[in-house]
Amino acid sequence: MGWLYDMCSRQGSAMAAALDPSVLRYDARGLVPAIAQQHDTGEVLMQAWMSRESLQETLATGRVVYWSRRRGRWPKGETSGHVQRLVEARTDCDLDCVLLLVDQTGPACHTGNRSCFFQAIGPAPAILSAEGAC
Repeated sequence: MGWLYDMCSRQGSAMAAALDPSVLRYDARGLVPAIAQQHDTGEVLMQAWMSRESLQETLATGRVVYWSRRRGRWPKGETSGHVQRLVEARTDCDLDCVLLLVDQTGPACHTGNRSCFFQAIGPAPAILSAEGAC
């Protein structure tokens, strides 16, 4: 891991070149968590899992494809039409999580909400918006 630290230090924490997805740290199931964020607003839309293959397909086609334990290969929006177009893919400093900057068509959440993160956690659970009501 020293080469990555050295490169980041020399570059002021900015990576000069894109990383090959094979260097990511996938879990024992061959998956890495992926967070989808709307590229122009910064809104966090959802979290899902990606396999090496689904990440490679996403990078090659520009259409986001996840990995689901239930469905297997899962092109986002395949049935709903609520697709995610990849604008940019990034990884965290530990290479064990992916951030997908996307252009989301329609809601990202299966509940019909724009984001899957619409419920607050706390002593008195609250819905963050009227559209978040179940």
